[in-house]
Amino acid sequence: MPQRARAFAQVDVFGAEPYQGNPVAVVLDGSDLTDDAMAHFARWTNLSETTFVLPPTTPEADYRLRIFTPGGEIPFAGHPTLGSAHAWLTAGGSPRRRDVLVQECAMGLVELRGEAGDLSFQAPTPVRTGPLDEDLLARIARGLRIDADAVIAHQWVDNGPGWAAVQLATAAEVLALEPDDAQMTDLMIGAVGAHPAGASEQFELRAFCGPIGVREDPVTGSLNASVAQWLIGTGAAPTAYRAAQGSRVGRRGLISVRQEDGETWVGGACATCVTGEVRL
Repeated sequence: MPQRARAFAQVDVFGAEPYQGNPVAVVLDGSDLTDDAMAHFARWTNLSETTFVLPPTTPEADYRLRIFTPGGEIPFAGHPTLGSAHAWLTAGGSPRRRDVLVQECAMGLVELRGEAGDLSFQAPTPVRTGPLDEDLLARIARGLRIDADAVIAHQWVDNGPGWAAVQLATAAEVLALEPDDAQMTDLMIGAVGAHPAGASEQFELRAFCGPIGVREDPVTGSLNASVAQWLIGTGAAPTAYRAAQGSRVGRRGLISVRQEDGETWVGGACATCVTGEVRL
């Protein structure tokens, strides 16, 4: 297939300011690209996610999104959802409904709301929940180089990427983690801990993504979404809070969480940092 120019944007998501969050590469016209071409370009960008915007296959959606990591396609991810919506709106996209933008992805339909520079997505229903079994918990503890007793709570929080989460007693413990990479190659692990009372952010998160080729993701919407559903559901977190992520990889990600009428919304700032064309 001959290459052609396609509109492209690189968007910083969840940053306290531009270049402090997690970038996503967005190809705004992914039509007629093969799966192999999408996967190859995602490996080339070497970002945690690269997305391709396509026409929807259902009248309820405004567009369809395919999401690729360096390791392959995934059904859903949070910061690519926000960044791609931002790029689509900035490029002149107009939602069918005034108050809600609807994205179609392999996970299903995802609703977003807000303005292009500050968007929130409705957290999808997890596909797997419940406590981790003892063997997996022991493996995670070895991978994180901590005693299993340091984990005060644990849960499957999988909304597509395969997340398992452990809660440590404090944000400081989360920030101090020094994982053993050799133990983490097949684990999608989130770690969360609380900041002291009165801090500007209530929780600190880190995300380790061995199976998709990302050692530590700077700021992770899908993990924050499912962790929020877990912590709010058990009463371990209030129905509205802010979380921080990314400081160990040189970023300052800020994530806002709120639960309204039983729905969990996860949002943050979006800023276009690169625009132009790619030849694919």
